[in-house]
Formats: sequence, structure tokens, C-alpha cells
Amino acid sequence: MNIILPEFFEELVLVLYFLALLILCVFGFHGYVMVYLYKKHERRKPKRLRGEMDDWPVVTVQLPIYNEYYVVERLIDAACALDYPREKLEIQVLDDSTDETVDKSRELVEKYQKLGFNIQLLHRKHRTGYKAGALREALVKARGEYIAIFDADFIPPQDFLKRTIPYFRNRKIGMVQARWGYLNQDYSLLTRAQAIGLDGHFVVEQAARNRSGFFINFNGTAGVWRRECILDAGNWSDDTLTEDLDLSYRAQIKGWKFLFLQDLVCLSEIPANITAVKAQQFRWTKGAIETAKKILPRLWRARLPLSIKLQGTLHLTNNLVFPFIFMIALMNLPLLLIKNGPRDHSLYFAISSIFVLAFFGSFLLYKMSQQEIYPDWKRRLAYFPVFMAGSMGLSVSNTWAILEGLFNIKSPFQRTPKYRIERREDTWIGKKYQSPLTPGLAIEAFMTLYSFAALGLAVYYFEWSAVPFLAMFAMGFAFITMLSFMQTRMLPLALWRRKFRSRFWREKELLQSN
Repeated sequence: MNIILPEFFEELVLVLYFLALLILCVFGFHGYVMVYLYKKHERRKPKRLRGEMDDWPVVTVQLPIYNEYYVVERLIDAACALDYPREKLEIQVLDDSTDETVDKSRELVEKYQKLGFNIQLLHRKHRTGYKAGALREALVKARGEYIAIFDADFIPPQDFLKRTIPYFRNRKIGMVQARWGYLNQDYSLLTRAQAIGLDGHFVVEQAARNRSGFFINFNGTAGVWRRECILDAGNWSDDTLTEDLDLSYRAQIKGWKFLFLQDLVCLSEIPANITAVKAQQFRWTKGAIETAKKILPRLWRARLPLSIKLQGTLHLTNNLVFPFIFMIALMNLPLLLIKNGPRDHSLYFAISSIFVLAFFGSFLLYKMSQQEIYPDWKRRLAYFPVFMAGSMGLSVSNTWAILEGLFNIKSPFQRTPKYRIERREDTWIGKKYQSPLTPGLAIEAFMTLYSFAALGLAVYYFEWSAVPFLAMFAMGFAFITMLSFMQTRMLPLALWRRKFRSRFWREKELLQSN
């Protein structure tokens, strides 16, 4: 079967495909750079500071909350359990909730106030500025020299403050960031895949950049700021969806130093359903592009080494991979027709095959992230193809996020629902904060069928080298589409699955105890 396509169409596809491969190659090879920097500067890992300080400073712990009914108690309990002189600890519960979460927050605050804690509930009846607005308004009332921030899905370890505050003896340090850990990474295939992606950032990228003298970002939670640094950098701003990334770059451009502590782990809850994952990814992706538009001109005007500017540019724009992943997904099928058509493009395809080397840069980065922190890293790395396929499947919603960010299309701050998923028998099904189907699901469903058609065509043409690549696209779109549909419209089936899983784990625990 030889389908002759118009020559101009063939040329357009070949040019666009090569351009997309080139962009993805740049970010893929950056994985090699990160691994190299990580190994090269391994000895620059911050030493753990031991011993008590002569005079512990006043610290304000801020807990931004919005409709977090299932996890607010866990968060406030953990904040009040911090091992720090009580007279030097202030806790602000920044609750912008519009549901009964605020009643639960009030009960908990009153409970701990009676126990002698300096804890206040700051409830706004508006959401002006969203999280950034809440942090900015609360900072005026905070009395701490240092500001620790924990999102609702985090559980800080008891020694968190005593392990971070001593680093601020260095007057140049403006922020100290801890590594994220996960309460529920083994909950499902979806959470395992997300954990691999997050580990790549926290274990390798953050450490490599920080130890090499490049800029890193505060990750919105599980970190401590010097109050002076926040104010000097211009305070929290709500003109992007990633106020943490924005303030991080403004502070470092001003000369403040950040510190990443790989060995200090703050446990968090990974989103357990696909709509929550999409909401989180959309916010991160759109916010990063908004921040890039805002910060890059300042970064390149600043008196900084060229290496910091280049690394910062790659850092701020790495989400641009998603439109090009989507572009490649669209062009896979016509490219197979072109390759097996009457016109000779053998030189083009020979050159393009070199770009596959960039894929191994990404693989090496995530392999190292697993190898560094898990004894059973080989077993965990088996989920890397799921992570890659899922990233391809998310390219539809993330591409839309990029377009909104580039063209200044405003959208509300979409919170990531949390359901207190800590064990395998826990569930999000039947709880509040469920998200409806989105129009993007129709595109994802189409891309599933389209990608399987391209996969079938590759088999027909005996293009065996392309089959694994095309299969990953097909499975990625199918994975996202099926989860999106099942987790929003097929709740009866999901409820049955919940009942079956609960019984299975109860029986398994009973057998193990016997």
C-alpha cells in the first residue's frame, strides 16, 4: 500500500518533525548535563549541621489551605508536633476554604491554643491572589524572622526546623528547600509513575543545579524562607500560577543564595486520580511558562555568568517539550506514509535517527534518581516506561496549558484535591472535590485511536524499530483517556473495585499476621 501524499505536504511534515525532534533533543541531552553535574559536584553536598543553637530565632509556620477537609487535621497536627521551642514558634493556618474545612480548622486551632500553642486561624472570605495572596497578607501579621511553608498534603518531620534553621547562620542564604517524599507512591500504577518523575527533579536536578552554583526553585512547600529575602525580592506575586518559581528567581537574581537538602525528606501525598494529576500538571505547566515570560528578560539583563543564564532559561522553559511531543504524535502516521512512499528521503531519516540518543539522557537521569535513594531501584525503574507514556498522554492538556500561558489566557487557580490516601486500601472514591470530564478528553480519545492506527501502520510496513516508540504513544494516550473516563463517569465500577481491593488487602494482612 503506497499512498502518494502531495509534495508540499511531505516537505511541511518533514520540516516540522525535524524541528520538533531538535527541540526535544536539546532538553533530552540536558539530562546528560544534569547527571554529569550531579556526579561532578557530589562532594559539595551540604553537610548536616549538628548541635543546638545558642538562641533559636522566631519561626512562623504558614499552612495555606483551601477546601482540604480530608487532610487539614493531619497537617495541623504535624505542624504542632514540630520539635522547636514553643515560645519561638508561631503557626498561621491560612484557610481560604468555602466549605466545612474552615470549621474543622477552627476546632483544631482552638484545641491547640488551649494547649499553649501560638496558633492562629486567618480566614479570608475572598481568594484574592489565591495562594500567593494568602501568603502575602499573612506575612504582614507574622512575627517570625523565618517563614516555613507546608501545603495541606505534606507532613513535616518533627526535626524539620532544627535541621533547616541552622543553615541561616550564613547571611547570604535566603531559602532552604527539603526533598519531597511520598506517603502513597506504591498505591497504584499512576502514583508510581508520578513518583519517578518527581524523583528526577528532586534527587538529581535540584541537587545538581544547587551544588553547581545554578539557580534552583522553592517548590511551594517543605521549605523555609528568610523573611528579609521575601521582602527584598518583592514579596509574593499572584501574576503567575507558580508564585514559588517566580519569587525564587527574583530572589536569586537579587543575589540571595538557596540551599537544597537532599537528605531532609518531607512526606507528601501524590495525587491518586487522573483528574487531580491533570489539574496539578496544568497549573505547574502554565505557571512555568507565565514565569518564563516574566523572568527571562530580567535574567538576561542581570549581571550574571552566561552559564547561569543558559541554565536558568532551560529550567524555566523545559515544559515546552509538551507541544512538541504532541506535534510528533500528530505527525507519526503521515511520516510512515512518507517513508514508505515513492520519494526517497533515506538521508533525512538516517539523520533523524541520531536524535534517539537524547532519549537515553532522560532515561539516565531518572535511573540515577532511583539508584540514589532506593535499594530496590531496579524494580522501581521498571515503571519508567509508564512514566514516559503518561507524559506523552498528558501532552494534550499540558499543550493547552502552554498556549494559555503564552497568550495570556487567564484561568483560575486549580487546586489539587487531596483525599488522605496513605495506604493501599484507602480511596478517593465517594469523597468530595471530584472533577468533571473536560473537553480535552475528546482529543485524548481521538489521539488514542490515531496513535493505534499509526502503530498498526508501522507493523504493516514492517517498521519494527518504530514500533516501541509508537506503542508508547498509543499506550500513553490510552492510559490517560481510560483513567479519565473511568474515574469520572464509571464510578459504580470503581466502587466495586474499591470493595474488592479492600477485601483483598484485609485478607492479605490476615494471612501475613498468621
